[in-house]
Amino acid sequence: MTFIEDLFGLKGKNAVIIGGGGVLAGAMAEGLAKAGANIAIFDLNLENAQKQADAIAAMGVRSIAVPVNVIEKESIVTAKKEVDEKLGRTDILVNAAGINSATPFFEISIEEWDRILNVNLRATMLACQIFGKEMVEDGQGGSIINISSASSGPPLSKVFTYSVTKAGINNITQNLAREWAKEKVRVNAIAPGFFPAEQNRKVLTPDRIEAIMRHTPADRFGDPEELVGATIWLASDKAASFVTGAIVRVDGGYTAMTI
Repeated sequence: MTFIEDLFGLKGKNAVIIGGGGVLAGAMAEGLAKAGANIAIFDLNLENAQKQADAIAAMGVRSIAVPVNVIEKESIVTAKKEVDEKLGRTDILVNAAGINSATPFFEISIEEWDRILNVNLRATMLACQIFGKEMVEDGQGGSIINISSASSGPPLSKVFTYSVTKAGINNITQNLAREWAKEKVRVNAIAPGFFPAEQNRKVLTPDRIEAIMRHTPADRFGDPEELVGATIWLASDKAASFVTGAIVRVDGGYTAMTI
């Protein structure tokens, strides 16, 4: 085993990727698989989840697709039981389910507000409860990786509800990191910058793209594979053994920029 394999390798670990049928979460799942982890893809769309799981299985690790409604506690509980039966104990949890909207503030309906808060924030809370309880109580610890955003604070314009949820992700991440550190459960978040995907393409108008580029020192969008390094690092009990409560920004310098 090489030094890098020893430091970052995840062979024998089991990882659950919630929202794993999406582009960004799918890239993160593939990265964890290449590091040796077995993968469970959780997604409301079973077809997307199965396609991703099949691609990962071809890498030589065990991989399953599990249908789940992330805003319903019993659905997550049932999905976890399937992981327990088919893969075993979950060592790594990635909370990557998310939706967005560019509705002007005065036009946001309570239904839209609740829907975005439920998918982006309630789902993370529920998954942390359900998977974190085992990690805390069995003494084996684990790594939980939540997905924050460049909009978590200061917020981006035009995505009001989304920004609220991502500020909440930062808060719950640091709260749980504080509570569970002595139990060897590390809770961190990755805050991506601008990675075009289905959930945000509708807000990426030409004017907005121009504004983003002016504010991004790297002068480009991110590529999904550029989230993999941070994911593997945070998942590794060895490489990130003293890292908890961190909000890791992968944003091409966006949050380092003022004028």
